[in-house]
Amino acid sequence: MRKPEPEPVPVSIPLVVLDVHEDGTVTVTVDGKRLDPDPFAPPWRRSSFGQIIDRATNDRTTPARVEVREADGTTFTDIIAARRRRSRAEHEPEPEAPAGPVFHTVEGEGFVPGEDVALAIVTGHTDAAHTGTARALIDPAGVSVDRAGGVIEVILFGRVSGTMIIRRLP
Repeated sequence: MRKPEPEPVPVSIPLVVLDVHEDGTVTVTVDGKRLDPDPFAPPWRRSSFGQIIDRATNDRTTPARVEVREADGTTFTDIIAARRRRSRAEHEPEPEAPAGPVFHTVEGEGFVPGEDVALAIVTGHTDAAHTGTARALIDPAGVSVDRAGGVIEVILFGRVSGTMIIRRLP
């Protein structure tokens, strides 16, 4: 007699919900349980996103699904991956950075001419050209990012068109 196959166990990752209020403060829950800032610390704000994610994912050792619910009713969802653990061989010293800044150009099409285009790694905004093309110049030296994988991802997001372009920089 053949043994029955075990039922697969569903994969579950924590759900981090950030409710952004009109005044810029943020209420955070992780799997429905409220996550508050440290005692005597100011309330969470939009600028606390990195700190919130670090706390909710145990310094990014656990992946998480993140929902950001804006005060105007819009919702953004993303998956934050856990950082890759490095082996001892990977703990070699980093090569020296180039002498001057290195700029990368990120371009994408499909934007409404003149629309506001958000940049993420959020360093500012740019406008789409009259052709509907947007361009951003990014100085990686001025941006604090996790370069463990040697790659930076950049997103151009059209606030009117909803066009989203994702590019990887070496």
